[in-house]
Amino acid sequence: MFDVSLVLRYSFARLWLVASTHLTTLEIGYIPSVMVTESLSPTLGPPLPQPHLRQCLIPSIQKLCLSVDYITDNMVGTISKCLVNLIHLDLRDAPVLEPTGAFDLTNSGLQQINQSGKLKLLSLVRSQEYLHTYFKRVNDLGLLLMADKCSNMESICLGGFCRVTDTGFRAILHQCSSLQKLKLCHGTQLTDLVFHDISATSLSLINVSLRWCNLLTNQAVVRLAYNMDLRVLDLRVCRNIGDEALKAIGSLRKLMVLLLDGSDISDTGLLYLGQRVMRSLVTLSIRSCRRLTDKCISAIFDGTSGKALQSLDLSNIPNLTDNVILLLAKSRVPISELRLRECPRISDMSVMALASMQVEYGGWHGSRLCLLDLYGCKGITPLAFRWFKKPYFPRLRWFGLTGSLNRDLVDALARSRPFLHMACRGEELGTRYGDSLDGLERHDYEEVDELEQLLLDGEGETDYEEMEEE
Repeated sequence: MFDVSLVLRYSFARLWLVASTHLTTLEIGYIPSVMVTESLSPTLGPPLPQPHLRQCLIPSIQKLCLSVDYITDNMVGTISKCLVNLIHLDLRDAPVLEPTGAFDLTNSGLQQINQSGKLKLLSLVRSQEYLHTYFKRVNDLGLLLMADKCSNMESICLGGFCRVTDTGFRAILHQCSSLQKLKLCHGTQLTDLVFHDISATSLSLINVSLRWCNLLTNQAVVRLAYNMDLRVLDLRVCRNIGDEALKAIGSLRKLMVLLLDGSDISDTGLLYLGQRVMRSLVTLSIRSCRRLTDKCISAIFDGTSGKALQSLDLSNIPNLTDNVILLLAKSRVPISELRLRECPRISDMSVMALASMQVEYGGWHGSRLCLLDLYGCKGITPLAFRWFKKPYFPRLRWFGLTGSLNRDLVDALARSRPFLHMACRGEELGTRYGDSLDGLERHDYEEVDELEQLLLDGEGETDYEEMEEE
């Protein structure tokens, strides 16, 4: 592990001369695309001694994950030519300036992908982190040319292809018969028509993500639901998705992850999910679904449903009150992650209810919560801090709150619980599901460790006494 920016361009290319020829996985957080090209190709960069020259400096790479300044035709072509054993290619860029023709991806670059035919996973994403920009030099022809070489692909993730229409995306669905994971982000021209005849394909999708595809409606989800093996469905910021879509989702008995942030669903729609889906669902996010009220929890935890749920995001729903948390605590569901950020009507009563919550198995006070996000909850006062002393919330490892609430109390809590990661500036806790491009990724939370046990047994009383004095 090292900082690529500290290495001179030509020196970085020489660095790979000492790399093992058996290296199979390479992941770099950030590297300029020019350095990628020079590192892979022995014909570029400064002259190298003749004995060191070989066809490729790292020929055995099978998985390559890079974050670059620009994804370019030259870089993609060099990767395809030099890394003939590649089965996993993940490229992400985040331009700070609008790319010019020489520093961008075009139809020609897409045509060079997967020349060896071994690629199983492909991810090409243009991030909007610094600039609202897209792959403006790629259209339907580019995806048609790429799809011809991707018949064995199992996972495809494309983000920022604003000029690609249903024609290009349909080529992927109809020519990649082995596809199991499909993730499309910022598909500004993607409509319901791309899924119109999906039932005529042999696809058996298990993971579908359609984030920021605002032209999609309920009809697209109805068609997608023909894939009865779906386990992950991400429809975040698809603003035209509503209750009719949830009726179709209600038939997916294997669904484990459902992300509906910013959609147009209501309390009634959640009832449509039915007990079949809620019995299998592990992660549910309904963040910023502003039509929801306290009744949504009754729909989720009705009878025996919702018992498998481990991660629940209720953030930025202005109509939620403490009654939601009281009902959640009463259900005794062993949730490990609960996000309630920016819910203005959540108060100290919710903290009290969660602290007193016991699950059916284990008997821990504070249930099994490992992550609790209360940032921006205006009803939380300094009085809530007394509920974070022993024996409450013994497994809590991530805690989000408004830092200006009371700095002294925050500092005292941090001293008394050194294993508690506290976020006081609004940052997201841990890794949000789905952002890792795998909705099933979970934190490996430890049980109460030895030092934490000492604190719980009394070693941390001093700081808690300070908190109470405050």
